[in-house]
Amino acid sequence: MAAKKTRILIAKPGLDGHDRGAKFIARALRDEGYEVIYTGIRQTPEAIVQTAIQEDVDFVGLSLLSGAHNELFPRVVDLLAASGAGDIVVFGGGIIPEQDIPFLKNKGVAAIFGPGTTTRQIIEFLESPRESS
Repeated sequence: MAAKKTRILIAKPGLDGHDRGAKFIARALRDEGYEVIYTGIRQTPEAIVQTAIQEDVDFVGLSLLSGAHNELFPRVVDLLAASGAGDIVVFGGGIIPEQDIPFLKNKGVAAIFGPGTTTRQIIEFLESPRESS
């Protein structure tokens, strides 16, 4: 029996319309053999969670440049947990100030990747073992 491929949802929550980075990451992860679903821009946390559950993903990658990360990223984590999908790992990227990263991690965001992150660093994160909660 073939092993299940890792499925990743890349999403742009909120009103941020800049998706070049998200599209780049989605394409790079696809090129590495992952199954990637890209939601497009201006998604609500509710729509992101619904898609993540419907698509049976292992990870949700959120990309944001608008500054609303402290509200939107934890909202996705909370909605996943409330929907019984708290095992889906959420990570984020974009323009996230260093001082906000501890808050986001405390709220359940597993990792934050900023400008200059390599595809290899993201793959290492995706492949690293997770602790069970």
